[in-house]
Amino acid sequence: MIRLENINKFYHTRRGARQILNSVNLSIEHGDKIGILGRNGAGKSTLIRIISGAEQPSDGRVHRGMSASWPIAYTGAFQSALTGIDNLRFICRIYGVDPKSRIDFVQQFSDLGEYLYEPINTYSAGMRARLGFAVSMSIEFDCFLIDEVVSVGDSRFHEKCRVELFEKRADRALVIVSHDAGYIREHCTRAAVLVQGQLHNFDEIDQAFEFYESSMR
Repeated sequence: MIRLENINKFYHTRRGARQILNSVNLSIEHGDKIGILGRNGAGKSTLIRIISGAEQPSDGRVHRGMSASWPIAYTGAFQSALTGIDNLRFICRIYGVDPKSRIDFVQQFSDLGEYLYEPINTYSAGMRARLGFAVSMSIEFDCFLIDEVVSVGDSRFHEKCRVELFEKRADRALVIVSHDAGYIREHCTRAAVLVQGQLHNFDEIDQAFEFYESSMR
């Protein structure tokens, strides 16, 4: 289980502290499929980073009884002067995984060919995204975090992503941030809505969408 207890998050601005998350509570069990809704700037990405451990709350407690991924297909941590393969090696070492056991998978899945051995700063945005997803799938986690709909590459690559994430890892927990009602309904069993820093949890997805739509008026 991953459990967030009374999480608060403040960012300091020139006009003083701004509260992004206000007493947020959330429990994620093995196999849970949770959608998180909220307008732009509501703090959804901040919440995802806190769940992953990439960012710390200002106060409150996070209990981690299972591992959580970084946001799927996230490329911001890549070192652009290094090659794709060197970035993979670096990430594998951080997570205690033998890089040699993952190279063939990433090479085949990313469809980058010889570019996997070229510096990241020569990649297009699509190539970086494909590498980001492939690397994300090369490390196994108990809970996968998806910040907005995964829409990497062409339709063939979309299908590969869908099979890897939603079929082969159907037993894993998922936390999905998205504005797409169809995507949340297809992949989640419950949902929460982030409004003015507060997270409202719902057992029924339709109830969550009704609340989300009313909060947008």
